[in-house]
Amino acid sequence: MNLIKNILLLGLLVLSQISFSQISDDVMLYRKDFKSISGKNTVSVTSYEKDGSHYVFAGGVGNIDVYSLDKEGILTPISNHELHMKKGPARGMVADRINGTDFLFVANKHGNVIETFKILNNGSLERVALIEDTDKTYLGTAITLQVVHMKKASYLFIGGLEETPGLSSFKIHNDGKLTHVQSMKDDETVHTDGIIGMYVHNIKGKTYLYTGGFQDNGVSSFRVYDDGTFKNINNISDNNTDRYLTGAYPVTGGVTIAENKYVIVGHRHHKYYKRGGFIKKTDFVYHGDGVSVFKVNKKGALVPHFVLKDDETTKLQGQTRIEIISTNNAEAILAVGTRDDASIQLLKLNKEGILTPINYLETGFSIYYGLRSHKIEDNNFLIAGSFRFDLGKIASYKIAPKINREGKVLRHIVNLKYKEDATDAQIDTAVKVFLDLKNEIPEIAHIEWGGVNDSTEGASKGFTHTFTITFNSEHDREIYLFHKAHLKLVNEVGPIIGDVFVMDYWTKNN
Repeated sequence: MNLIKNILLLGLLVLSQISFSQISDDVMLYRKDFKSISGKNTVSVTSYEKDGSHYVFAGGVGNIDVYSLDKEGILTPISNHELHMKKGPARGMVADRINGTDFLFVANKHGNVIETFKILNNGSLERVALIEDTDKTYLGTAITLQVVHMKKASYLFIGGLEETPGLSSFKIHNDGKLTHVQSMKDDETVHTDGIIGMYVHNIKGKTYLYTGGFQDNGVSSFRVYDDGTFKNINNISDNNTDRYLTGAYPVTGGVTIAENKYVIVGHRHHKYYKRGGFIKKTDFVYHGDGVSVFKVNKKGALVPHFVLKDDETTKLQGQTRIEIISTNNAEAILAVGTRDDASIQLLKLNKEGILTPINYLETGFSIYYGLRSHKIEDNNFLIAGSFRFDLGKIASYKIAPKINREGKVLRHIVNLKYKEDATDAQIDTAVKVFLDLKNEIPEIAHIEWGGVNDSTEGASKGFTHTFTITFNSEHDREIYLFHKAHLKLVNEVGPIIGDVFVMDYWTKNN
């Protein structure tokens, strides 16, 4: 009986791996929720599980917002917390447990400080420590944080965009306070000028840290020792042919598949920056957009391995964040957030280190570092924040098998009830503005409105106006939802709306 049971269990395991591989070839993002933020925008997003509850932290200019996240992907606001001197934006946020206490570490970019918050039982925050920049610690314009756990202590590594840049290590104490261990000044060899991404791999009991140098146009490897000190191992620079490292940005895609260890690096190319004087090395070469795969050798050094180049089927322009959604012994699923394509691109990495595109979703807003993957039970989610100052939203997406929409269109039904004191002139203007969205948002295939409700059944519940909007894809609906013209409509018409009822459905394209 035990033999038969073991054979059945093995068979189920094999089937589960096969089905995962089949599904991963065609997964898609489906938005589950979106909520407003109290900050001026969302720059960084992280998440954390504490005592079985799941929390999302969204950091922008001035504030950090805290939400709970349930297994359906619904976000519920909990609290918001003011950054030191109301500065920010909050960057490089990382949550971790240090000797039994849960902390959120935040780089206050323009406040030139690192803030430590204790994560309370309901997910809200309490500031417990703050460390200011000095001329030797490179905390000014801090952007990226990485917790590194060693045998006897944990350390916080910090990088940023200072005029005199470098990489620093601080010991994390049980109360969340930090003490300086080592700082390494940037030079012509290492790539630590503009560290926007870091990742850690452990190889045969040794710990290695990898950084991207945005201004240096390259990536570096460092060995980290038990006392929190570190030394440079190797450095790889951009070239004028195939490296795709100009403006090296996210270095968050570290993956272990079977016996192979990889680091995935994206970039937001310098050509996308319009600010004069911001880019230090202006003699760069633009040879396209691409995501680079580096293999980690036995000595912890990075070795160029593969590049997935952007083309007309992918959305990889202006990569700002790479997140790992899932891994097994055969492959990993990754998500790439983009600022310039305003999309989330899903990719698959096989054990040979080859990246292939799966699907993408045009989010309707630019992502600027604010992307985070999170798993609850068997559900994989992505949480993305809008960088736009006019939007102020954070959204959750579920990763699931792609639904076949071939030959179908999406109907978006908006039913409106106007307030009793709304005048006829105000209502006529509101109708005109709604219908004019077709001219403002090209992604709208069609808008229909035939007139005021004429039902005599008494079941209209006061709703008088129904607009039917047709979209050809999920992308079009997302772009419409967060489009500036739609937001303007909501703000202008909102004061005279008594209630709204919205339904969406897919139907055959007749």
